[in-house]
Amino acid sequence: MIIPVILSGGSGTRLWPLSRALRPKQLLSMTSNYTMIQDTVSRLSGVEELLDPIVVCNEEHRFTIAEQMREIHVSPSSIILEPFGKNTAPAVAISAFKAQQLNDDPVLLVLPADHVIENTQAFHTAIQVGYKAALENKLVTFGIVPHAPETGYGYIKSGDKVEVDLYEVNSFVEKPDAVTAQSYLDEGNYYWNSGMFMFKASKYLDELKSHNTEMYECSKNSLGSAATDMDFTRLDREEFEKCPSDSIDYAVMEKTQNAAVVPVDIGWNDIGSWSALWDVGDSDEAGNVVHGDVVLHDSSNSYVHSDSRLVTVVGLNDHVVVETADAVLVAHRDKSQNVKDIVEQLKLANRDEAIIHNKAYRPWGAYECIDHDSGFQVKRITVNPGASLSLQLHHHRAEHWIVVKGTARVTCGEKVFLMAENESTYIPLGEKHRLENVGKIPLELIEVQTGSYLGEDDIVRFDDVYGRDSK
Repeated sequence: MIIPVILSGGSGTRLWPLSRALRPKQLLSMTSNYTMIQDTVSRLSGVEELLDPIVVCNEEHRFTIAEQMREIHVSPSSIILEPFGKNTAPAVAISAFKAQQLNDDPVLLVLPADHVIENTQAFHTAIQVGYKAALENKLVTFGIVPHAPETGYGYIKSGDKVEVDLYEVNSFVEKPDAVTAQSYLDEGNYYWNSGMFMFKASKYLDELKSHNTEMYECSKNSLGSAATDMDFTRLDREEFEKCPSDSIDYAVMEKTQNAAVVPVDIGWNDIGSWSALWDVGDSDEAGNVVHGDVVLHDSSNSYVHSDSRLVTVVGLNDHVVVETADAVLVAHRDKSQNVKDIVEQLKLANRDEAIIHNKAYRPWGAYECIDHDSGFQVKRITVNPGASLSLQLHHHRAEHWIVVKGTARVTCGEKVFLMAENESTYIPLGEKHRLENVGKIPLELIEVQTGSYLGEDDIVRFDDVYGRDSK
C-alpha cells in the first residue's frame, strides 16, 4: 500500500507579498481554482493502492489545512504538527514511524505541497514504476527531464539502467553555474532534483538510523511523546528541538547504496518565484500573464497580479508587478528570486507585512482590517456557520459590534443574547465575551476597537473549542 506524505512546512518567501508566513503559497490558489496543497492531493486520485495521506505542517497552519482537505473531501490519516521547521529528513522520519502505526510497513510517496504537475497521467505511470522499485527496497527519487540549463535546481546524475524507466543514482550534484548546467543538458543523463521520493517506511528508517542515529532517535521520541489534539498529532516540543535539521538528500539519499531515479517529463514546476508563475501561466500575444483587474499598455513578457484593486501598467517589459491590499511588489523578472531579501528586511524592521495579510484566517473564519489610526481600529469579521470564537477578554481595548449579515449569539459578561442584521452591541474593556454564528449562512459584522493598545496579543482566552492558548 502507498501512503502519501505531504510536506507543507515551507514559507514561500520568494512569492511575497501574496505568500506570507501565516498563509504561504501552498495554502493559496496560484495556478488553478484549488490551492496548491489541494492540487497536490487531488492529482493522486486514481493511483492504485493509495491510502489516506499524512500531512506534515506548521502548527499555525493546522486549521487552514484541515479545512482545505475537508473542501476536497479528503480525510488525512494524520496531520502532524511541527513546532518549528527542521527540514525534510526529520519530517519524513516521523511520518514513517506514524505510517508504520497505521499500516504495518507501507510505501511512502513523499511530495512537497507546492509543486505544479501538468501531466497527471504520466505522473501516475511514474508512481507505479517507483512503487515497484520501492517494494524491492530501493529508495526512489523522481528526476525531472530538463528542458533548459537551469541553475536554480540541484541535479541527479543517473548511472546504470536497472529496468525500463529506472536507473541507479550515480550522484547528487549542487546547483551549477550556467556553463556547467549546459554541459549537464548536453550529456543527457542529468535530471533536475524534484524533491519527490518513494520508499518503504522501514527502509527509510533503517537508512536514517545507519547514517544519522541522533536524528532517528529524536524523530522516534518526538512522535512517541506526541499529544493528540482533535484531528492533529502535536509533536513533543522538547524532543523535537533536540533533532538535527537536514534534508532527505543530505541525510539519506546521498549516503545510501540503494538510491534509484525514475526520469519523468510531467510538466513539473516548483513555483519557486514569480518568474516561475510567468512560465506556467497563460500568456497573451505580447507574452504577458495577468491575474485580477489589470489593464496593460505597451508592455510585454511581464507578470501582473492584482489582488484587491485595479492595476494599470504602461511601457513595462520583463517585469513582475504584484498588488495586495497592503503591499505592492515591482521587480525585474530576472531578479524575482531576490524577493526573499525584501522579506528579510521587513522582518528585521518588525513589519507585519512579512508575516500576515490584511485579511487573516482563523479556524472560525476570517477578519480584515479596513481602517486604523491612533486609538482605534475597524475590522470586518466573518464567522463560519456553526463556528465560535473563544470566550475571552481584553485588558486594553473595548469593542463595538454591528451585525451586517446573519445571526449572532453574543456572550457579554453574564448576558447571552441574539443579534440580527442592523443590530449592535458594546463590549466593555475587561469584560468576558464570546461571538458565535448560530445561523446557516456566514455571519458578517463590523468591529470597531478603541483603546490604548490594539495588538492581537491582547487576548486572554478562558475557553476555546480549537485548543488555542492566549496568543
